[in-house]
Amino acid sequence: MIAAAEPSVTPATILGTVPSGLRDPLLAALNEIATNFAAHKWEPSELNGGKLCETAYTILRSHVDGKWATKPSKPGDFKTACFDFEKTDKKVFPQSVRITTPRVMMALYEIRNNRGVGHAGDDVDPNHMDATLVLAGAKWVVAELVRIFHNVTTTEATAVVDALVERVVPAVWAIGTTRRVLVPGMSMKEQTLLLLYGPAGWVSEASLVTAVEHSNPSIYRRDVLVKAHKDRLIEYDGDQRRVHITPLGIEYVEKKLAAHLIA
Repeated sequence: MIAAAEPSVTPATILGTVPSGLRDPLLAALNEIATNFAAHKWEPSELNGGKLCETAYTILRSHVDGKWATKPSKPGDFKTACFDFEKTDKKVFPQSVRITTPRVMMALYEIRNNRGVGHAGDDVDPNHMDATLVLAGAKWVVAELVRIFHNVTTTEATAVVDALVERVVPAVWAIGTTRRVLVPGMSMKEQTLLLLYGPAGWVSEASLVTAVEHSNPSIYRRDVLVKAHKDRLIEYDGDQRRVHITPLGIEYVEKKLAAHLIA
């Protein structure tokens, strides 16, 4: 299996003191949102936004109350419960805890309940536009919780969340420690981009060579990695022999290889 080289964060450390009973469901919901979004499954993606918000609410509520809940809970009236955070002492809790994060959660929950996702017969069908907002908002909420509970900058928190969200690529098959692109005739460049699109963070050059079964690592480096680096599809770190897909590389995969992202 392709592994990110030298990971700097793990699910066990991403949220500091937040207990696993809340941390794990939060990260699971985020990954489900990202996975369904990548597969163009808009309704499941949006529904998981509701799960994430309920878990995030429980984390903030526990923080304000000074006692950690053992598992996520759903308030009877989500909107009112979020507004209740404004009543907390602003000398003790920052604006993000009292106002900003709860209001972002309210917007995501509104999509889950009133945009054709949570109930039959609503006037808006689940769609790419709403799912895009849910994914971006979910990542923002988790990054903000990381910033609050792990004492890092906004930039660092965003990078941490991006590094933990993995995309599922149906065309990439894994068995044990082996990973293969199951598309006959696909070029080495395209195989490499598909393999990089899924894992989060840096990927070792050696893992890619093994995955694509190139017979000569030096030629693979010269003809695939260096050229893709020059085209800005990847960032190739020659010193540490590791590779990271760039936003241009992600765009290439999602536009030109889109058929291989849908289950």
